[in-house]
Amino acid sequence: MSNRLKSEKSPYLLQHKENPVEWYPWCAEAFEKARSEDKPIFLSIGYSTCHWCHVMAHETFEDEEAASLLNQNYISVKVDREERPDIDAVYMSVCQMLTGAGGWPLTIIMTPEQKPFFAGTYFPKRRKYGRDGIIDILEKVTKLWKERREELLNAGEEITSAVAREHLPGDLHAESELSAELLHSAYEQLRGEFDAGWGGFGRAPKFPMPHQLLFLIRYSFSEAVSEAMQMAETTLGAMARGGMYDHIGGGFSRYSTDEKWLAPHFEKMLYDNALLILAYLNAFQATRKQEYADVARNTANYILRELRDERGGFYCGQDADSDGVEGKYYVFTPEEIKGVLGEADGAEYCALYDITREGNFEGKNVPNRIGQTALRGWKTGDVRLQKLYEYRRIRTRLHRDEKILLSWNAWAIIALLWTGQLLGEEKYLEAAIKAEQFLRTAMTDENDRLYLRFCGGEAAHAGQLSDYAAYALALLELYRGTLKVEYLKEAIRRAEQMKAFFEDEKDGGYYLTASDAEALIARPKEVHDGAIPSGNSVAAAVLYKIAALTGESRWQETCDRQIHFLAREIQGYPLGASFGLLTLAGVLYPHKELICAVRGELPRELMEYLKKTLVYGLNVLVKTPDNERELSECAPFTEEYPVPESGAVYYLCRNGACMAPKTEFNELELN
Repeated sequence: MSNRLKSEKSPYLLQHKENPVEWYPWCAEAFEKARSEDKPIFLSIGYSTCHWCHVMAHETFEDEEAASLLNQNYISVKVDREERPDIDAVYMSVCQMLTGAGGWPLTIIMTPEQKPFFAGTYFPKRRKYGRDGIIDILEKVTKLWKERREELLNAGEEITSAVAREHLPGDLHAESELSAELLHSAYEQLRGEFDAGWGGFGRAPKFPMPHQLLFLIRYSFSEAVSEAMQMAETTLGAMARGGMYDHIGGGFSRYSTDEKWLAPHFEKMLYDNALLILAYLNAFQATRKQEYADVARNTANYILRELRDERGGFYCGQDADSDGVEGKYYVFTPEEIKGVLGEADGAEYCALYDITREGNFEGKNVPNRIGQTALRGWKTGDVRLQKLYEYRRIRTRLHRDEKILLSWNAWAIIALLWTGQLLGEEKYLEAAIKAEQFLRTAMTDENDRLYLRFCGGEAAHAGQLSDYAAYALALLELYRGTLKVEYLKEAIRRAEQMKAFFEDEKDGGYYLTASDAEALIARPKEVHDGAIPSGNSVAAAVLYKIAALTGESRWQETCDRQIHFLAREIQGYPLGASFGLLTLAGVLYPHKELICAVRGELPRELMEYLKKTLVYGLNVLVKTPDNERELSECAPFTEEYPVPESGAVYYLCRNGACMAPKTEFNELELN
């Protein structure tokens, strides 16, 4: 018998619609019922491709005994963290505060007023290895709710107050003078954590953290520190040789469970792959090493082939489990390989990709090239790889989370745009443009506000800071890649909404939720970058680019406030906002603005330069007879730049000083 989740669109919530637990989605009805029946709330937060969410579901939420206990004594609420990152952010901070750690599934018990007094992550059904099971916990809390409720209520009040304090800004009087010391400190932190043997930072499990690699490449470029580039290349190479990279179908798994990137946690997420494309393409630009371009192309192909919706948007990701077994989809035996490829080709593949009788993962094998000197194995497009790919698809299936999340799609747009530009392949640029059109038409409401997700033909949930910021950044990148003013105009409009609905004008920074959003026990203001750059880091990038392109003082002032807010908040641990450091670098290091006024076709030399050259701090505007009116609306100062009767005229400004106009591109001093 279905519960109240049967009407939801989220694949994660629908996975629980047949549970014997009487689940509610997050809604006013659930909290009202808890108040009227005098019961605490049992809140469970997860996502559809989460391995341990599946384990807890099978052990506990599909179990009649556990369900009976929940149904009798609690009101149970299920939340998809990808649909409601605001709820997840608030209660994850509770878990981290109480336990010192976090993760999913997130388990919270709280009052009907949403005030938490218990938090944890995965729990087995019954006590195991000296740790209480969920039934033990539920029985204890039920007894306390009946006999010592005042203690729970007091704990809920104290925790709620602590969470609210945690989301207050840092020391508003702290020195926030911008200085390259923040960048130097972040570099030294990475240097201290770097694993010189296997790449990456810290101990296992190892996460790719592509924005840290982007920072290293930027730092190496601006400070001429070769060791920074070496750390980035060592890590990029190790990840691409390891089992975390899918050597058959392209793309990367979520993270590696070991130090040498062999054994992944097999779920694949859109945002990881989009951000990793950017890291590999930055490395390709910096080094011109073709293997980095190959990895980026294969990863982009994975996104297009496995995650693209027919309307142009991109799905969230794919599960780690097949037939209830983690990694089953990805592992092989030598006999399987030879059965698909034949004896000779099979033996060659096994030797090249570490497929042995002993196995390298639970008796079977994750294909990898660890220990190989080159990144490149069998070439992309090799018919033999296609045979393995098709065999793998037939052998077992992967669950796919078919939610389309706006902010994640924005990162995919940026990645595909860069892939199309740098590799000279139109299909990626076309996919980026089509995805943006989908977001603009299908994920915008009647008031021109953004939705957070689209699923099952329905757009829902009010857009949050990351949606507005990442979308605006994607539009700015589309302008950079196409030089079509419509993208710049739309980016400015979304940035204006971001400022109007999310900015904290009193204490600085931007809240995660809009000013007119549902009120929770705290209004988060996230600064530190996790697997995805924080909304505040991305907002800084957007404001910096708009200020540079428009030349308007109002945007410069808004940008300055955000830059100083970031500098103040990350002083103690600048590496925690590595994507935000990219914007700080843009402010601190030399920068250039180039206006090209042209009649006729866009200059080929300019377009080729923008596609192929790694250049930081360069912002470009192109004025033509066709776009001069719209461009002047976005950047009023361009009215003073006349379009020539023929050819092009270039106006270059360096660090606030303008050079004499040039008519030949090769006369410009851009580097």
